[in-house]
Amino acid sequence: MILPDVLPWVMVAFALALALNAWRLFRGPGLPDRILALDTLYINALALIVVLGLWLETKAYFEAAMLIALLGFVGTAVMAKFVMRGDIVE
Repeated sequence: MILPDVLPWVMVAFALALALNAWRLFRGPGLPDRILALDTLYINALALIVVLGLWLETKAYFEAAMLIALLGFVGTAVMAKFVMRGDIVE
């Protein structure tokens, strides 16, 4: 089967994407760029965890990925509200 041969390369690609997102997060010219970098950072981390779960053939990583997806979505919504209104709590 080709899957065990490809998964390490996929993990390297997602790790590289994580590094590039972290670079944009720390170097981003503005706040919207940093929020977008943080959003793509958690999405790439989510994909990396799913690929790791496929590689190790365990279901525990998929539950962690669901938790990261939920927290990432809520975090992105809160940051977008902060950028639009300047305050989170109304």
